[in-house]
Amino acid sequence: MSSKLNAIAVYCGSSFGKQPAFHKAAVSLGKALVTDGRPLVYGGGRAGLMGAVSDAVLDSGGKVIGVVPFAMISAGGEGDKTRTLPPRPKSEIEQIQTIVVDSMHERKAQMAARVQGFVGLPGGFGTFEEVLEVTTWTQLGIHTKPVVLLNIRSYYEPLRQLVENGVREGFINPRNQKIIIFVDGPESHTEHEDFDWGAAALAAIEAWQSENVAPLFDWSKRADGSEVDKLNAV
Repeated sequence: MSSKLNAIAVYCGSSFGKQPAFHKAAVSLGKALVTDGRPLVYGGGRAGLMGAVSDAVLDSGGKVIGVVPFAMISAGGEGDKTRTLPPRPKSEIEQIQTIVVDSMHERKAQMAARVQGFVGLPGGFGTFEEVLEVTTWTQLGIHTKPVVLLNIRSYYEPLRQLVENGVREGFINPRNQKIIIFVDGPESHTEHEDFDWGAAALAAIEAWQSENVAPLFDWSKRADGSEVDKLNAV
C-alpha cells in the first residue's frame, strides 16, 4: 500500500433519511472527491446515501473501491433496497474496483488500510459502529487518521455531546477529543441543502494534525522482536 494515501473512506446509511439535505450532502461529497483527485472507498452498496455518494463519484469520472463481504454477495447484496435500480452502465462498472473479503472485520481493516481518513454522513447503527471503531483505532495507535463527521441538520450533535461528557467525566483524554472533527456547516439549517459539504469535509481532513492526539500503544512490534503493519492488530 502506498505511503501517500489520498483515498477517503465514507460511512453512511443504506437509506436516504427524511431530510433532502442528507442526499445532497452525499452528492456534494462524491463530487468533491473527484475534484480533489481522491478515490472513494466504501462498503460497496448502491442503496440510500451509499449509492448517492458512489453514483456522484462515478458520474463525475472518479474511481470507486467497494469492499464487500462474500456473505453479502452470495445472498444477493442489499435485496429489496436495490431491486428497482437499473444496472450500472459498463463505463461505470469499469471505474469500480470490488474487493471481496470473508468477514465484516476484514472489510473494516481493508477499508482503513487504503485511506487517508474517514468521513461519516448520517446513518444508523452500522455507521455509528464503523465511525467509532476507526476513532478507537486512532486512539489506540493502530493507525493515525482523522474522522470527519458531517453534522448535517445537527444529526451528529448527540454524539458530540456524548464525547464531551466522556471528557468531562474522565473517560476520554481531552487530547483525543480532537480525533473526531465535527463539520457543522451554516448556522441556519435552511442553508444546509446548498452547502458544499464535500469541500468542507476534505478541508477538515487536510487541516487535521495527528500530533494533537495521544495514541496509547505501539502495535508495530511483536513479542519475537519483529515489526509488522499496525493494522495486523485488528
